[in-house]
Amino acid sequence: MNSFVWQARVYWEDTDAGGVVYYANYLRFLERARTEWLRAKGWSQSLIQQESGLVFAVTSVTAQYRRAARLDDLLFIHCELVIDGGATMLFRQRIHRNAEDGELVLEAEVRVACVAADTFRPRRLPDALRQEFA
Repeated sequence: MNSFVWQARVYWEDTDAGGVVYYANYLRFLERARTEWLRAKGWSQSLIQQESGLVFAVTSVTAQYRRAARLDDLLFIHCELVIDGGATMLFRQRIHRNAEDGELVLEAEVRVACVAADTFRPRRLPDALRQEFA
């Protein structure tokens, strides 16, 4: 399961004074969807840190804003993983409004590195996780 969809509702706290999602808050929706994707695979970030001493750090984000999401919209946040190297993963993510294939709100690519929790130096993704994510 490299493709995953998670739903989120837009609340006041996500918006600006005009009821439109503040641009930086889209990153929160993307992050939460990646976290829920991991949970759907039976893992949590805290479990990975406890068992292997590893954490994930975002190293780059490219986003194209297509339409504005607004207060009360139901968003469908898609995650698709592409293992990008020994220590990095690339997530292709999209946000749609009101249906999994509804109006496209945002497209993004998020590169995430696997790093040691104590030094933040890159570490190879453990084989167990690599196999799970494949």
